[in-house]
Amino acid sequence: MKKTVIGAIALLGTLTVTPALAKETISAVGSSSVTPLMEVFSETYMKTNPDVFIEVQGPGSSAGVKAAKNGSADLGMSSRNLKESEKEPALKELTVALDGIAVVVNPKNDLQGLTAEQVTAIYKGEVTNWKDVGGADKPIVAITRDTASGTRGAFEDIMKLKRKIGDKKVSAISQRAQVANGNGALKTMVASNPYAIGYISLGTVDGSVNALAINGTEATVENVKNNSYQVARPFLVLYKDGKPSAETQKFLDWMLSDDAQTLVDQKGYISVN
Repeated sequence: MKKTVIGAIALLGTLTVTPALAKETISAVGSSSVTPLMEVFSETYMKTNPDVFIEVQGPGSSAGVKAAKNGSADLGMSSRNLKESEKEPALKELTVALDGIAVVVNPKNDLQGLTAEQVTAIYKGEVTNWKDVGGADKPIVAITRDTASGTRGAFEDIMKLKRKIGDKKVSAISQRAQVANGNGALKTMVASNPYAIGYISLGTVDGSVNALAINGTEATVENVKNNSYQVARPFLVLYKDGKPSAETQKFLDWMLSDDAQTLVDQKGYISVN
């Protein structure tokens, strides 16, 4: 009799735990610029899909591409177009939003805009004083992202900050530039240094930094949409063809829905539908 009671209790315990274990986890790894939007997507989606848990990590776009390829994550996130060397037939790309890259300075800097050529010269280390681009007689502190960053990759492509060494293209950004690990870290560094310049996702610009006009065009969502602000890039979600589980595929489909794309607009990014 005693054994029967113990067995019944053990069975009840198993039945109680099973629903929690049945919750499916979807992992999304990659760009720190895409991460804030993916977190909003995830939190919203989980409210109406309680059997799914979505975990998001933002180590960078290059890590996201690798994770999607090797299957260490269900979804990869990239804030730049894939390099030719990264593309493969089985790796699928879903554009979930568009984003401008804002060139930002400290609010104490009175400068309102730069040309693309001036930005390029600053990051190459050819221009090192604000007075040479219409500002105060103060040294320029250029801040860039780490080499795994999709924002950096897109910024280098758009601003022609690549140079050739033999057959290989490498960064032309000056080695004197300070390096920030992440979109938020770069924004904090610019916000705390009156002589700094950096570049961040347009959707994360706030009152702590000033976004400069480039070639006379303001960095706004409207100007990215009408193609007049050229410093822009896609937000990609990557996955292996045929690999997504049914729940992962449902989440992928939902990201293009009207509800999800409304969130894109609300968060200061640019919707794709």
